[in-house]
Amino acid sequence: MKNRILLATTVSILFVSGCGQKDSTAAAPAASTPASAPAPATPAGPRIVEVTAGDNMKFSLTTIEAKAGEELKIILTNIATAPKEAMGHNLIILKKGSDAAAFATAATTAKATEYIPEALKDQVLAHSELLGPRKSSEFTFKVPAEAGDYPFLCSFPAHFMIGMKGVVSVK
Repeated sequence: MKNRILLATTVSILFVSGCGQKDSTAAAPAASTPASAPAPATPAGPRIVEVTAGDNMKFSLTTIEAKAGEELKIILTNIATAPKEAMGHNLIILKKGSDAAAFATAATTAKATEYIPEALKDQVLAHSELLGPRKSSEFTFKVPAEAGDYPFLCSFPAHFMIGMKGVVSVK
């Protein structure tokens, strides 16, 4: 019983002492120092778009929205497990109005140039390297000023025909 009274008294004293008024003689907080001028803005750099490609012969994105004139960095990652000779992947962005099916057909015989046919090279706006499994490639390009859809594809044989394609939609 004595312990309970002692405990109750101690708690009461602590409670009452915590409710007292603040010491008005305490030093006032120091005035804040004026902020220096903000640092100049650094260029934002290109917008990054990450795309994966795998054993299912599909890109993770089929549409890439872009603003006319912006700079894009495309990072392609091949998440396939099959060897490059059987399941290589690339991402080739063609100029507006290019025939992606004709490009893919011509690419089947262009193994020496990573499936980018020399005769149609002028239709390529930008492209990645041909990648083996668990490899990545990045490329940066300036989006054309003209609005519209710019086709992209994987030019490895048969991949386009199976559906490995999309568009960069420029607004």
